[in-house]
Amino acid sequence: MLLTIDCGNTNTVFAIWDGTAFAASWRCATQATRTADEYYTWLRTLMDLHRIDVTITDVIVSSTVPRVVFNLRVLCDRYFGTRPYVVGKPDTRLPVDVRVDAGTQVGPDRLVNTVAGWDRHGGNLIVVDFGTATTFDVVDHDGAYVGGVIAPGVNLSLEALHMAAAALPHVDITQPQRVVGTNTVTCMQSGIFWGYVGLIKEVSARIRAERARTMKVVATGGLAPLFQQAETLFDAYDDDLTMHGLTVIHRYNKENA
Repeated sequence: MLLTIDCGNTNTVFAIWDGTAFAASWRCATQATRTADEYYTWLRTLMDLHRIDVTITDVIVSSTVPRVVFNLRVLCDRYFGTRPYVVGKPDTRLPVDVRVDAGTQVGPDRLVNTVAGWDRHGGNLIVVDFGTATTFDVVDHDGAYVGGVIAPGVNLSLEALHMAAAALPHVDITQPQRVVGTNTVTCMQSGIFWGYVGLIKEVSARIRAERARTMKVVATGGLAPLFQQAETLFDAYDDDLTMHGLTVIHRYNKENA
């Protein structure tokens, strides 16, 4: 059984893949100090709670936080008796090319999303991921990663407003009823919501114009449906895009070992 681990700046997702579907998935806060023993105790407890009785034989990891990788490797070695594939490392190959400036390190999550987008939707894609950062990843006609755009994430922008301006409160992101707010909360919600709608539309349009071709926009991340309800921003939404990409990369490495 395959354990896929997607470690982001804010949260880490563990999911068990049975070869055809995800049997279960769980999320925890990303903490660089969490030990292998703590990971296993947490994961084993959840598996028992949900009556998931399987043997983990393979693990693949994507991590945007390099410091957590060591303890995840220890977890795999100590409790599963396996060496994990780690996206971005030389011994974990990708089924697509990466065409960026020499010496550039591309985030593993962006490579995984590229692989998943190519596998599910074909080439000429813009993959928009709503994470700690909002990223736009450009997938060429043959599946190659050719670059993209990085903008502050929605929640990061809200936190920055609150931290930098003492009078501004914490607010939840939601679609306001009107563009013009009549109190501080609705003003902030309008600025964030419609600001990001404009960001997505403008960046996507400029990518299409620069590449002079029709491109499909695929979104992932929990906030994508919220923005889609206001405008037709995306051609498709995949909530498990990153995890699917990990299964594709794992299969490719096993088949080409």
